[in-house]
Amino acid sequence: MNPLLAKKIILFAFFGFIFGFIPVSHALAADLVAPQVTIEKASKQLMEKLQDEDFTKDFSKINVFIGDVIDPHVDFNRITALVLGKLWKKATREEKLRFKKEFHTLLVRTYSRAFVGFKEWSIRFLPLKMKEGSRKVIVKTEILQPGIQPLAVNYRMVLTKNKWKVYDIMIEGVSLVTNYRTSIKNEYRKTGSLNAVIEQLAKRNTAALSPKDKS
Repeated sequence: MNPLLAKKIILFAFFGFIFGFIPVSHALAADLVAPQVTIEKASKQLMEKLQDEDFTKDFSKINVFIGDVIDPHVDFNRITALVLGKLWKKATREEKLRFKKEFHTLLVRTYSRAFVGFKEWSIRFLPLKMKEGSRKVIVKTEILQPGIQPLAVNYRMVLTKNKWKVYDIMIEGVSLVTNYRTSIKNEYRKTGSLNAVIEQLAKRNTAALSPKDKS
């Protein structure tokens, strides 16, 4: 798969999960189980925002909105630990907190940029069988668009404090967490310091959030 296309798909899939701008048919919605309902309910919130053209043109508003909405639907503690991998055990408490903060900022700003990039897609939930008492599940879906083969997008979810949250997304078998972990690992090898990795991430976040940034 083309790297640029893959990146856009990953952005879309993650963003679509959290804020559900992927339409879901009402016929299917009635048959959804709890983890799937998380996606379906979130869709209504964002669909209202997408109707406001002034909102979609204002990056600062989008960024604030996403920052406010993202946490209830994502297990950032789990994602942060998974992305750092073996580095998580080596990290100090301060480094863990700083990395989590900067990684959160990275995702928020990245998906804020992708906010208005995908509007014509729809999602099809595949059958989901859950064992009673299950606290982890993989929600399997297909992303549909006219003229393109269905794209398999699976969401790893965990039940945390009675709420289902996403902690990884697999696009055609490729894990978002694994991709980020590989990127962080490569930067760590270059710098030899987790602190340096965090500093670089912080600098990129600051630059990306600058009013002059057009990317």
